[in-house]
Amino acid sequence: MTTQKVLQTLEQQINALAAEIEPIGHVPAQQARFDAGLFHTHGTRLRDYLAEVRQNLAQLRLVVAERRTVQVAFVADRLVMQIGALQRELATQALRKQHSRPQGESKEDIYHRLAQHQDFERRLIAMIRDRESLLGRQESLAQQRKIQQELAALEGRLQRCRQALARIERAVERKENGF
Repeated sequence: MTTQKVLQTLEQQINALAAEIEPIGHVPAQQARFDAGLFHTHGTRLRDYLAEVRQNLAQLRLVVAERRTVQVAFVADRLVMQIGALQRELATQALRKQHSRPQGESKEDIYHRLAQHQDFERRLIAMIRDRESLLGRQESLAQQRKIQQELAALEGRLQRCRQALARIERAVERKENGF
């Protein structure tokens, strides 16, 4: 394949990519979309990245015209990787939209989670009481330390459980108030 044919094929791919990006290219994402090693652009819009791809195509044409073979290989490789990255990003747009929508949780699910966490809390409290009574009966210092470490871990789990319970209770309250 001649160099001109390769450049023409790349340009066609970029034009096809531009047509796909056009309807959504202006929509900002929450963060930069690509690795900084692949794109110099740090924007959050696909059209920003497409502009860089077009600049790289212009640079490729320039280094081809100047017959700088090392730069041709580098710029062409980078351009192909950038085009592939943009194509993958476009292919995942439908998935991104699905995952960005808040999925409502039914009242039954929330109440089930609430009951589960209340049960977890009850069992953790029972385990802590059991370890505390066991701690008082230990004679060796090593066993006491081991039980104290278990107690500390259980208390941490209980604290996290209670935080989760508070979040679930707030969600139940919002659900019941129609929010």
